Amino acid sequence: MSVVPEGNNQRNIERFSGYGDTYDRYRPAAPPLVTSLLTGYLQRKPELVLDLGCGTGLSTLAWKKHADQVIGIEPNDDMRSVAESKLEQMTDAAHIRFMAGYSNQLAVSSETADIITCSQSFHWMEPASTLLEAARVLKPDGIFAVYDCDWPPTLHWQVEQAYEEVINRADGIIREQLSQEKQAVKRDKEKHLAAIKDSGHFRFAKEIVFHHAEDCDADRYFGIAMSQGGVQTVLRLNPKELDEDIKRFKQVVVDFFQERTLQVLFSYRMRLGVRKT
Repeated sequence: MSVVPEGNNQRNIERFSGYGDTYDRYRPAAPPLVTSLLTGYLQRKPELVLDLGCGTGLSTLAWKKHADQVIGIEPNDDMRSVAESKLEQMTDAAHIRFMAGYSNQLAVSSETADIITCSQSFHWMEPASTLLEAARVLKPDGIFAVYDCDWPPTLHWQVEQAYEEVINRADGIIREQLSQEKQAVKRDKEKHLAAIKDSGHFRFAKEIVFHHAEDCDADRYFGIAMSQGGVQTVLRLNPKELDEDIKRFKQVVVDFFQERTLQVLFSYRMRLGVRKT
């Protein structure tokens, strides 16, 4: 899910344009453990949760029954419009809203948020300015939590290998056909915890690893791969470049599932910090 890095970088925002519906249809929503873990750390029901780079709201709407007020912040109009459409169809959701904005320029008063989350998004943000802004907005002892899902989802090595081949091929095409200046800026997720610790804004920081199993058929597993930003970037650049790779991958997926619905394992890594008092 997308939020701007340094300089309100338009490349990162545009990377997520044009496939909000695909993203929302196939990507996993935030698992229940996210809200229970963070509420447990807070030791009370949060009055305000901010979800930065909320995309289509998959991570925002998980807080519907777990916070007094929830705000999803997303600069990409396509992604945010999907979130807003879903919200319009929900009942008992007047305490949730979506707004345009950047992770390092939040239109929120200081020391008002109990929890700030970044689901699948912090690697698109400029970390230092984002963490500084989060520290401003969080209440003392408030929680900043970044969590990401490992790709591909765990199922079987042959299917996962085919998934990785498509993603790697797409990334290679991007490197070949787009100059460095036109490529989105994606940071190393393994450095998230260090960024939180090194910022000096948090009294405690740690990494938590957990898993969530979900039912999945061939269409969804294939769709998850197609929802990856690199694949979508290539499909916009030159759809034919990935034709054969996508066909091979889809055949592997269809052959493995054999019209079955199977459980796949989504593995998550959460890095969090507790704001200094």
